[in-house]
Amino acid sequence: MKRYHVFVDGQVQGVGMRGFCMMEAQSRGLTGSVKNLDNGMVEIYIQGEQELIDAFLEKVSQGNRFIRVDDMSVKEVPVVEGEKHFSYGWY
Repeated sequence: MKRYHVFVDGQVQGVGMRGFCMMEAQSRGLTGSVKNLDNGMVEIYIQGEQELIDAFLEKVSQGNRFIRVDDMSVKEVPVVEGEKHFSYGWY
């Protein structure tokens, strides 16, 4: 079990990024959260099995026809015991 703190920069707000992350995380059984930051970036916490996280991060870095990722910073952080869901903030 691993947990990562991720910052994503690019065309990532106002393009469905949070919903995209939520769908990709839930489809892999990952937990954590995603939210927009005031600086135009998106912040993600992602937790689960390493290979599933790797697949999630690869999909996020590819984006889609609306989402364009220019830079992604990934740092390992302590696991949150008992976390059950992936959620997203409205801010």
